[in-house]
Amino acid sequence: MAITEQVQERSDLIGTQVITRDTGKKLGVINQLWVDVDQREVAVVGLRGTLVTGDQRYMYLNNICQIGDVVLVDDETAIEEVDTYNFSTLINNEVVTEAGELLGKVRGFKLDTSTGEIISLIIASLGIPLIPAQILSTYELPVEEVVSTGPDRLIVFEGAEERLNQLTVGIMERMGLGIPPWEQDAEEDYIPRTASTSNQLGPGEPAASYAPARRSTPLEQTWQSEAWEAEPVPVEREELAPQQEYAYQEPPNNWNEESQSKPAEALPQPLAPEYEREDDPWADDEPQVLRIPEPQKIPEYERDGDF
Repeated sequence: MAITEQVQERSDLIGTQVITRDTGKKLGVINQLWVDVDQREVAVVGLRGTLVTGDQRYMYLNNICQIGDVVLVDDETAIEEVDTYNFSTLINNEVVTEAGELLGKVRGFKLDTSTGEIISLIIASLGIPLIPAQILSTYELPVEEVVSTGPDRLIVFEGAEERLNQLTVGIMERMGLGIPPWEQDAEEDYIPRTASTSNQLGPGEPAASYAPARRSTPLEQTWQSEAWEAEPVPVEREELAPQQEYAYQEPPNNWNEESQSKPAEALPQPLAPEYEREDDPWADDEPQVLRIPEPQKIPEYERDGDF
């Protein structure tokens, strides 16, 4: 198999036409590369009628005869039925160190097209190959740093971020706004300075919470009814001051013109001390004599003689 360029990036092969050498028939366009993660090499190439449309078909990488502006294969027998369940695309897989530090996500890789061996991984903060490398900062990580693999994750040695090779500088990093993913944890650990105690506000008083009325249980109602039927407790009352006596006065006659012209009389005044009796008027010292008036004869009505 004659190969013009042995080391290429994944993005260089995506979108390349596949043509047969014997008839010059176009078989499709490469839209995906499938990787054997255990062997760390590209095993299967995916094809479609166009980059995004058409039936998905597959062929093994070792069926490729030549790679240039187009990919040449011997004939149409290069297209085979392949089960890609045991393969991975590696795109958008997280790259994490043994200490659990996230370095980024895979957005591409470099491979040896003669053997399919993966040389290095290309990672960024976002694992989307459609985003141009001029927008995102990209880094290259040798595949030897990979310790183990898992579902959608690659585990690399601790301290692998120090051996990264930066390929492009993104716009955000040029403006001083973007930082690598492994440096974001250091930014989050920064604790801002607090205000001095003289400038701090007091904690304030907690607001009184509203407690809803609680319904009494049947047991409490029984206890309350028993307490209600108990003997009442006598209540001490304060002695009231003796009331003063007032002399009776007849009200003024409002129908009399003279009474209307007179000013209103003052309120009744209490009796003078000299009119108060010291003895008890209800005492039975002397028997009371009942005096009944004698009947008087009423003269008859006299009539005049004229009637």
